[in-house]
Amino acid sequence: MFKSIICELLGIKYPLIQGGMAWIADAELASSVSNAGALGVVAAGYAPGEWIKEEIRKTKRLTEKPFGLNIMLLNPNADEIARIAVQEGVKVIITGAGNPGKYIEMWKENNILVLPVIPSVALAVRMERAGVDAVIAEGGEAGGHVGETTTMSLIPQVADAIKIPVLAAGGIADGRGLAAAWMLGASGVQIGTRFLVAYECNVHKNYKQKIITARDTSTIVTGRPTGHPVRIIKNRLARDFQQLEKRNA
Repeated sequence: MFKSIICELLGIKYPLIQGGMAWIADAELASSVSNAGALGVVAAGYAPGEWIKEEIRKTKRLTEKPFGLNIMLLNPNADEIARIAVQEGVKVIITGAGNPGKYIEMWKENNILVLPVIPSVALAVRMERAGVDAVIAEGGEAGGHVGETTTMSLIPQVADAIKIPVLAAGGIADGRGLAAAWMLGASGVQIGTRFLVAYECNVHKNYKQKIITARDTSTIVTGRPTGHPVRIIKNRLARDFQQLEKRNA
């Protein structure tokens, strides 16, 4: 495995970050990933502050390796979570679904590395100006909340536009994806969906089986009419929801 600037920045062996999946990326999964040499991530999601504190503390008990906290900035309690990260001594923060600008000064004063997930070149440039340490450029192939630009076209454009390190995300699941991301100009990758089927992941076995048996056409994107597209597994509920969107219900 080749080393990269991301390994040096984050203090990890492999240039890989585990995606911050709400209610899924907990202490057990994050610590296991960190112990394996990548960067494990606890996802705050919409969880209450006390749960987040306990998961951070539990992760510290389970690993001495670096790990991060993912903060979804759409959460109305984002201000509280931003402060919790400082109080609990988190060293790496990954943000999504919003602009972390108002927190960056506080985090940098506490020597916290900040890596926002971005869906466009414009946001990458804005985040570099704001003083973040690296960006995670996520293409529309990702699961969960997504942008509309594909990973293949997004990564090289972002890499050309900024000087800080770029990690690639969206549709990456193995070494071939990592090698491709490297050739496109990324210094590492973030992978989420692949970790859903890990033994240490807390999701139900039926959910894991759906992921394992999924094909290239097994997902759909909902939420486009509201401006918040989300990629999900295609099932009856997803199809019904999409029909409601088409009827503007």
